[in-house]
Amino acid sequence: MVKLHDLEFEPYLDQKTLQKSVKQLAERICADYTTKTPVFLGILNGAFMFLSDLMKYYEGDCEISFTKLASYEGISSTGEVSTLLGAGNLKGKDVIVVEDIVDTGNTLEHIVDVLKNEGVASYKIASLFLKPEAYKKTLPIDYVGIEIPNKFIVGYGLDYNGLGRNISEIYQLKSNLND
Repeated sequence: MVKLHDLEFEPYLDQKTLQKSVKQLAERICADYTTKTPVFLGILNGAFMFLSDLMKYYEGDCEISFTKLASYEGISSTGEVSTLLGAGNLKGKDVIVVEDIVDTGNTLEHIVDVLKNEGVASYKIASLFLKPEAYKKTLPIDYVGIEIPNKFIVGYGLDYNGLGRNISEIYQLKSNLND
């Protein structure tokens, strides 16, 4: 059990499960990009651990960039996405957007609009976690590590009001609080 601020979280996914999923994603992406040098665009702050591990398993040539977006307050999406840090020049490049988790899809819709306006050659989306029940958009998620129920999780880069990103495993909001 982990307590962050006023909420309790219980163990959900261990490191071994996470690393197996990350490794499989890296292998799939590498197989798809054998003749290209993609730019992995990490969405901060949540995707930093996932992207770091993904790069350890990715065996092809690549570049790395980051952008910082915000859409959460507490355990709920605000529905609004704001850009806090731009990604730099991506014009003409093959971009892989690296997300920690996709739930509503608001952040993805925002970043895809930015990429289209930048004139990228192509883009694909990789997310360690997907909440199919919560996903409200039509954008394809090209690489999904683990589909999870629509419950709030922390750890491995994901936080609750700034805490929990450094936890190496995934914890979910304690069951009685989810019901």
